[in-house]
Amino acid sequence: MKKLMFIVLSVFVLSTLEVIGQCNSEALSNQCIPKLAEGFNFLKSYKIEKGGKDFVEYSYVFTKGTQYMINICAATQPTDGIVVSLFDSNRNKVATSKINGQFVSAIAYPCNTTGIYYIQYTFDGSASYCGGSALGFKR
Repeated sequence: MKKLMFIVLSVFVLSTLEVIGQCNSEALSNQCIPKLAEGFNFLKSYKIEKGGKDFVEYSYVFTKGTQYMINICAATQPTDGIVVSLFDSNRNKVATSKINGQFVSAIAYPCNTTGIYYIQYTFDGSASYCGGSALGFKR
């Protein structure tokens, strides 16, 4: 009986340690804030964790005449295969961080129409499916 309890307790402790070490998207989001380009003011940070979905999506109201920047931070490589795509209120893709097969760590978008925009993160060859992002603006 003691052996059974020890095995059950060991499995529980080991599985808890694995979950704790999997993804620290909060810390990665915080790392992205100071990486916004000069002149951009921080608006919001985003956690990027795959979970059970193929993508992670957030929305934000963009204002006409404002330039926005969205950057990506990952634990291993600069983007670790995380792609950010920006869609307008009609779900038309207006910007992406994957250009000609290359991953860039930030996109800038000069907003010409006020409205709800959708910020979508997908995973293209990602090893950890974990990252952070920051949204900034300048006028």
